[in-house]
Formats: sequence, C-alpha cells, structure tokens
Amino acid sequence: MKRYCFALDLKDDEASISEYEKIHENIWPEIRETILVAGITDMQIYRIGTRMFMIMDTVDDFSFEAKSKADAENPIVQKWENFMWTFQQALPMAKPGEKWVMMKQIFGLV
Repeated sequence: MKRYCFALDLKDDEASISEYEKIHENIWPEIRETILVAGITDMQIYRIGTRMFMIMDTVDDFSFEAKSKADAENPIVQKWENFMWTFQQALPMAKPGEKWVMMKQIFGLV
C-alpha cells in the first residue's frame, strides 16, 4: 500500500462550503467507481476553515498517469471536476490548472 497526501482550498463562502460538504456525504456513484477502479483503496478528506487535506491510500502499482488519462477520457469525471471547481480554488503555490497539490511528508513516527 502507498499513501499520498494532498491539499486544496475552498472558496471562502460558508454557504458554498456547507454545500460542498453535503455533496461529499454522498458522491456520485460513478465517481466512487472510478476511484476504486484506479487502485485507490481508501480516500479521506478533512477540512479546517477553507483548507482541505486529502489522504489517499492506493495499491502498490497505482499510477497517477493512468488515473489522469482515464479521468480525462471520462465525461462524467469531467462533469464532476468542473462542478467541484465551482467550490474549490487552487493553492497559491499550485501550478496553472493544478487542483490538489501533493504534500511532502516531513515526519513519520514508525
């Protein structure tokens, strides 16, 4: 198993944040399926203020390139991602078009 951690911001609007959280209580089934098929075994998102933190556990041979390619070719994923952008905003250090920015692990207890 591999673990990846990412950060992203939400737009600073309480009503929008509340709606975003409500949507994530029951994500579209097609989105859940694409996540699992890609080899992501668990995904958790946490929020404080407008900052979000995502933990993603994957199979050992998980490929970001394969996931990105599959997502780009899936119109439902594209619709979801465009919808999510109405709530999200890139981190200041994100590259153009980059959403979730991978975080660097700086400590591990074990």
